[in-house]
Amino acid sequence: MAGSRRRARIIALQTLYEVDTVRHPEKEVLQRHLEEEGVGGETAKFTSHLVEGVLSNLDEIDKVIVEAAPSWPLEQMARMDKSVLRLAIFEILFDNSATPPKAAINEAVELAKLFGSEASSKFVNGVLGSVVSKKT
Repeated sequence: MAGSRRRARIIALQTLYEVDTVRHPEKEVLQRHLEEEGVGGETAKFTSHLVEGVLSNLDEIDKVIVEAAPSWPLEQMARMDKSVLRLAIFEILFDNSATPPKAAINEAVELAKLFGSEASSKFVNGVLGSVVSKKT
């Protein structure tokens, strides 16, 4: 299941990034990505859960990011980094799907390495470390 959950996170990240960047309708973007990747069943369900969860809690998630990264205004943050953070913060603070915070951080760091800049993984790790330390 771990591989399918990572795949779901990748598709969710791509969807969130596209929605944030070009403002395409999220349901259409998500459906297109799922079809292009040939994903269905539990993986598609988890992907939809992530995308819908992030977007329905976006204002609160963005407030968490602003508090955890005060030196980085949200509008100046790299969109990919912001999308990775939104996804991970949703899993850590808003989701009850039994993803341990450490696992969510590890997944976010891996996504940042795959899709972000050279410094993205360190930035994401630092911000999420701050979020988790404030949570406890």
